[in-house]
Amino acid sequence: MASTYEIFNLRTTPEKFYVEALDEGSEDVLAIDRVSTETTLTVRRDIPASAETRPICGLMGTIRLVAGMYLVVITKKKKVGDLLGHTVWKAVDFDIVSYKKTILHLTDTQMQDNKAFLSMINNVLHTEGFYFATDYDLTHTLQRLANTSPEFHEMSLLERADQRFVWNGHLLREFIAQPELHKFVFPVVHGFITMKSGCISGKVFDWIIISRRSCFRAGVRYYVRGIDSEGHPANYVETEQIVQYNSAKASFVQTRGSIPFYWSQRPNLKYKPKPQISKTVNHLDGFQRHFDSQIILYGRQVILNLINQKGSEQPLELAFDKLVTNLGNGMIKYIAFDFHKECSRMRWHRLQILVDMVAEMQDEFGYFLVDADGKVMLTQEGTFRSNCMDCLDRTNVIQSMLAQRSLQSQLRRMGVLHAGQQIEEQADFGKMFKNAWADNADACAKQYAGTGALKTDFTRTGKRTQWGLLMDGWNSMIRYYKNNFSDGFRQDSIDLFLGNYAVDEADWSTPMRDNKDWKFLTLPIVMVVAFSMCIICLLMAGETWTETLAYVLFWGTASVVTGGLILFNGLDFVDAPKLVQKEKLD
Repeated sequence: MASTYEIFNLRTTPEKFYVEALDEGSEDVLAIDRVSTETTLTVRRDIPASAETRPICGLMGTIRLVAGMYLVVITKKKKVGDLLGHTVWKAVDFDIVSYKKTILHLTDTQMQDNKAFLSMINNVLHTEGFYFATDYDLTHTLQRLANTSPEFHEMSLLERADQRFVWNGHLLREFIAQPELHKFVFPVVHGFITMKSGCISGKVFDWIIISRRSCFRAGVRYYVRGIDSEGHPANYVETEQIVQYNSAKASFVQTRGSIPFYWSQRPNLKYKPKPQISKTVNHLDGFQRHFDSQIILYGRQVILNLINQKGSEQPLELAFDKLVTNLGNGMIKYIAFDFHKECSRMRWHRLQILVDMVAEMQDEFGYFLVDADGKVMLTQEGTFRSNCMDCLDRTNVIQSMLAQRSLQSQLRRMGVLHAGQQIEEQADFGKMFKNAWADNADACAKQYAGTGALKTDFTRTGKRTQWGLLMDGWNSMIRYYKNNFSDGFRQDSIDLFLGNYAVDEADWSTPMRDNKDWKFLTLPIVMVVAFSMCIICLLMAGETWTETLAYVLFWGTASVVTGGLILFNGLDFVDAPKLVQKEKLD
């Protein structure tokens, strides 16, 4: 079984970094030259006695910024639990250490840009949800791992990882070419992992959720939609539910991802910007690439499209349906379910209509099952690919219901539940199950939209509540602010971290300056002044009511007209990405 070192010291001298492996019996040391940036393998006795020492939990990798190279290290980790006997860690804190001892060689502009880039890297690192294991491959499902060759198991964790889910892949590019260094680095996934111990009728079993967020076409809610030319969709997440009982283990996999053709939904200060379907590209090419890869990876595909079938979302639903028909692939089945219409007026019990509709297909797909002797008893023959507009709130509700149905079948097959028992009847485990799926929803939503998920009161309790509606309103307000006024920076952060944008020290021209025109400052000032004058005129009435009314009408009209102009020019007022022109990728 491939593994990496687990315990490290970072030893620092003015000339070199030494990453010292402290695992029992190890003498290996990774030496990084701070001037030439060369990375080599050495031994402990080569470390100068004068080197400063600090414990670290692992290497994320290296990245080049304006001031030169930086080493990104994990400084704090927290144990999530044990997955099939292997410890899984959550990376909690990080440090970014400069190779250069000073940045005085930079101009003032370069210093500002370097500071902004460091802030971006920190922004990504402190978006919660980075996980790793030093002796287990977290990037693959149980079924993929079981269906591998002996040569695969000889490979290092870095070589054999599913590149879709390696979030530090760009940071480790210097290490990938040197196999002798692979013992010092491990793939880090981004998403959500929870591990629980369940007990039903005195039978104790392990129950796990792993959500792996793809690093291809990664980004934030409104700036990354649809697919790219390779067929990678935005906000793609593979979610695996694992249960282990008496050495037998079962797994059920689902996927989610943006509607897989070329469309965009740029923020423009409106609460819900209108989606735009590209009219200049051949949608079928990217669409086919996406589903060809999904069929190779997962088998048959059932698309659960949960968007509205009226209003601004309707053209997306019609286009999706038409593309599936035009593709004519018998391995793909398309089901459109208008979530909001079906569940309007708090009729959330109607979600059972969809679950019943797909029950036969879910039974045909089955799940992956290995008995206590390690013999594969069942394999999962297909997946449900769910989406709504964001692939967050509506999607997670449906995924949790399908996961519960699969888990019930698995627990019966393993002998934890007897034939007539239902998971809903198991109060303690049922509550744990619902809360874990709601936590999964919150984690995925924070990573893509910047806030916790909506509708989690239903996932947590099985019913919609007034308090839940109030919390959804609050989260929607926070989302509106972030999507319009801070997501450009978040998108730039992700693009820099994943290598979609590379800093070139030698040929540096700043992309960070954003020259806003006169409207950007003038219109908001005029609106604030006009609105303030309107309030003052109301509070400090003139000699006659007609005079007061005239002043209020004048200033009120001025503030409304200015507000309208700001909305009309909404694209000029939002925080847009500066590093990668997303229009080119759409």
